Amino acid sequence: MLRWLIGGGREPQGLAEKSPLQTIGEEQTQNPYTELLVLKAHHDIVRFLVQLDDYRFASAGDDGVVVVWNAQTGEKLLELNGHTQKITAIITFPSLESCEEKNQLILTASADRTVIVWDSDTGRQVQRILCFQSTVKCLTVLQRLDVWLSGGNDLCVWNRKLDLLCKTSHLSDTGISALVEIPKNCVVAAVGKELIIFRLVAPTEGSLEWDILEIKHLLDHQDNILSLINVNDLSFVTGSHIGELIIWDALDWTMQAYERNFWDPSPQLDTQQEIKLCQKSNDISIHHFTCDEENVFAAVGRGLYVYNLQMKRVIACQKTAHDSNVLHIAKLPNRQLISCSEDGSVRIWELREKQQLAAEPVPTGFFNMWGFGRVNKQASQPVKKQQENATSCSLELIGDLIGHSSSVEMFLYFEDHGLVTCSADHLIILWKNGERESGLRSLRLFQKLEENGDLYLAV
Repeated sequence: MLRWLIGGGREPQGLAEKSPLQTIGEEQTQNPYTELLVLKAHHDIVRFLVQLDDYRFASAGDDGVVVVWNAQTGEKLLELNGHTQKITAIITFPSLESCEEKNQLILTASADRTVIVWDSDTGRQVQRILCFQSTVKCLTVLQRLDVWLSGGNDLCVWNRKLDLLCKTSHLSDTGISALVEIPKNCVVAAVGKELIIFRLVAPTEGSLEWDILEIKHLLDHQDNILSLINVNDLSFVTGSHIGELIIWDALDWTMQAYERNFWDPSPQLDTQQEIKLCQKSNDISIHHFTCDEENVFAAVGRGLYVYNLQMKRVIACQKTAHDSNVLHIAKLPNRQLISCSEDGSVRIWELREKQQLAAEPVPTGFFNMWGFGRVNKQASQPVKKQQENATSCSLELIGDLIGHSSSVEMFLYFEDHGLVTCSADHLIILWKNGERESGLRSLRLFQKLEENGDLYLAV
């Protein structure tokens, strides 16, 4: 484990002339992360981080190993070995609140077509499930029903005792890429360009068996769905490879908003030709979402977009937030956003309000801010007049964390212990609030002096 003190921003050589990438000066006065700990335990790409509690997290990746860490000190607590190929999904399965014995489990899926259940406190392998016919790509827990689901070429439902309760038939060779819980004992699964709504039927007096039913197929996306998250209890959002953003009603599964105005669809081109044209123009895949009560934040290609749920339009964007694709984003307190990218950087942004200029055209669609396609001037004029004096926002760069030498896959935020990032360089970095850490070191020093009686002698 290495501890570094850091300061200053990066100065990309020759980049200012070639790219509109926003940079930050040497003095990053609003960036609290001025110290870092480098954690070494993995021997391949580290793709996953999952928080276990207020001070522990687990990491996993292509070496098939799970490591449990102390987020405060960077100490390696446990190393879990059992998979023979790369790990494809990881989640925690907390114990029930009514249960006296608090025993949190870690579930990991692998390309070796197994799922292993671990005890997060001891590292003991509770059970290894071998009955899968394909790689499990996603795992999710339905805490209210005390069951967990595994998604691959089919969808399986398991209880805490690891009994298989029910499963679907073979869904697709593509497999389930994402899975979230929605109301009415339902889940929504992303399978290629489709969304499939499933309903879980729990045992009743009339039937002692669990069942899982296909309720509806949603076929509105024109390309593979890459991102799927819950916005709130009443809606969820999906994003596709060609930049389609759709917000759905979680109760009746209808579209609440659909945005994809980023090129000029020509009647001579069919959908597939349009997709090829779009892909050549720029990478506009929606790789990740995060949200708060007001906005959906989208990682789109190399950019960041803030979509307001009430206004149903983009209120802020950074078209080139990074040099390469943005892989993961998270909303922090105080209107801050963190993003990480294939370019190896982690950047901190602040969402600020600004008065929109009267002469500035208002985009009529989600990605018209990109400059793709033609805006209908007549149609946009009333909108422009209506929005002339409306408040818009900007994403301002306030921190640039440079420590990894390869793609940063994802990160975790701990309010008290800092930021944790994982990378294709096989490393994990624990970014620390320098001012806070300095205060803690001083406090520990005073406590030690007091214990030894040296403090009173000094006085």
